[in-house]
Amino acid sequence: MTASLPPAVQAVFAQFATTELTTVGRAGQPVTWPVTPYYRPGAPCIDVTTSLGYPKKADEARANPLVALLFSDPARSGLPRPPMVLVQGSAQVDDRDPGANRARYARESREKPAGSAGRVSGRLGRYLDRIYVHVRPERVYVWPEGNIAAEPELYDAHMEEVRSGQSEEPERFHARPGGGASAWSPRIAELGTRYETAVLSLVSPDGFPFAVRVPVHVDAAARWVAIDGAPAGIPFQPGLACLTAHAEGPGASRPRGLQVRGDLIFVEDTWALVPHQVSAGLETPRLRLTPWLPRRRSRAGPR
Repeated sequence: MTASLPPAVQAVFAQFATTELTTVGRAGQPVTWPVTPYYRPGAPCIDVTTSLGYPKKADEARANPLVALLFSDPARSGLPRPPMVLVQGSAQVDDRDPGANRARYARESREKPAGSAGRVSGRLGRYLDRIYVHVRPERVYVWPEGNIAAEPELYDAHMEEVRSGQSEEPERFHARPGGGASAWSPRIAELGTRYETAVLSLVSPDGFPFAVRVPVHVDAAARWVAIDGAPAGIPFQPGLACLTAHAEGPGASRPRGLQVRGDLIFVEDTWALVPHQVSAGLETPRLRLTPWLPRRRSRAGPR
């Protein structure tokens, strides 16, 4: 499908340093993580990768292959005023050949812009065991210049069904709001201040996750995070949702951020997220060399 997309959209896939991957867990909870995309124009899939020692993203994609990739952060892409692009697709997890994946990761990470979250320099890259997730696009939403107040352009094999809302795709399980008291954290105050926008992810009626970058603000008295900006074309419905804000820190190998999971509700004429789980940071585990690396012998000899 990607070969038939406009060149400007393919350029987003190829040149963005970061994409936001959304998977859906067994309980119906969408979770969004910033990852590095790998794509060559005309390729059938957009690929992302995760560490073999931290396989949660891959495990969820294997259990439920309906995933989404949001391209909403143009930093270091070199593209002037690019669109925001959402890909809904089917994932295939590739962990059959760790050696080949390791070599590919070392090669491709060097091709990414300096500062990319997935970029590894020097000899270390060849020692990193990776799992690749191949995402085959099935539906693509494009917001020109990232304007979420406008209806997105749609690219889909069943375009008329999508536009009319009469999709032949079966409705799948949708998790209702979990309810309960808000789980508050001082870090939530960073939403709308340190992070002016965040990626909102939810689950569409057809089971695909849907993600979009939106402006947010915190209502500390009500203990929820309100969604601003009157976004259009988003399948809002009460249920489990996730807000993810991120920025790449010094060295870019350990992105910092904030992830809030909870209930998406409609209250006081706006949509808001009631937090139930807060992850105060998106730092990845420190890089570890594979255990089979030879150890340097002690000069002191055996004891």
